[in-house]
Amino acid sequence: MSVLSRPEFHSEEAAFEYLEGKLWSECVVCVHCGGMDRITKVKANPEKRIRLGLWRCGDCKKQFTVKVGTVFEHMRLPLNKALQAVFLMTSSKKGVSAHQLHRMLEITYKSAWFLAHRIREAMRDGQLAVPFGSDGGAVEVDETYIGVLKGQPIRQSGAHKMKVISLVDRNSGQIRSYTFDQMINCYVEPVVKGNIAKEARLITDQARIYKPIGKHFASHATVNHSIGEYVRGDVYTNTVEGSFSIFKRGMKGVYQHCGEQHLHRYLAEFDFRYSNRAKLGINDAARADRALMGIVGKRLTYRRLDLHA
Repeated sequence: MSVLSRPEFHSEEAAFEYLEGKLWSECVVCVHCGGMDRITKVKANPEKRIRLGLWRCGDCKKQFTVKVGTVFEHMRLPLNKALQAVFLMTSSKKGVSAHQLHRMLEITYKSAWFLAHRIREAMRDGQLAVPFGSDGGAVEVDETYIGVLKGQPIRQSGAHKMKVISLVDRNSGQIRSYTFDQMINCYVEPVVKGNIAKEARLITDQARIYKPIGKHFASHATVNHSIGEYVRGDVYTNTVEGSFSIFKRGMKGVYQHCGEQHLHRYLAEFDFRYSNRAKLGINDAARADRALMGIVGKRLTYRRLDLHA
């Protein structure tokens, strides 16, 4: 079936059925009391203001939809438009701007901007189930700088830019990125140690910050970029640097500007697409479904986004 002809993109009723099938694959569960036995579907009736996708629990007597308890809770947009946005953001390698969503979905820019942040929040994952390098494999770690910190002059120095560090597991192809106020050991070391197994091979450049961190792993190999060394056998940081190039092309070419308080969500968006890319056998439809599975248990209100940054 063509992507454009998928019913959940064109009908809100079909969109509710699709999302219910993904999140409630076994049975419908009341989000208020957890009941499963006395759940009945309420037929939609616009004249009586009974909305689509409504269910009623016979135990607690409360009503709910599949959106309750997710990033889509209290969303005023039609659900089918939200599913379209999920597909567009997960299938575009460098992202889709809020202005583009505003034009394509025929919604206001304000709604498109908020919807995009809801989806980025869904893309954020929790703790790693298995630390990087658990099989003794190589894990690349590198840092980069982007944009300018709020209130700082535009300079070439990294001290005035937003700071990002990324970790890439070569064997699994997964990536995880973090942003810091300062690129110093007391911030970086807990992140590296918390995400990488002790038996892993740590590979970095010769930045001084990694020297004490490397002692916690099976081995620590470096490449010396200052003398033009970028590859020495299987010692290189080209993988993580390649992810940086995708991230920066998207941030500069598509999004153009990012406030410091939103950077972690943009990183989550690019990490999600990189960790679920076609090279790992995940197509656009499967990637969108994986993003939908991340909407549960998360809320993002408009006020929390700090619009005045």
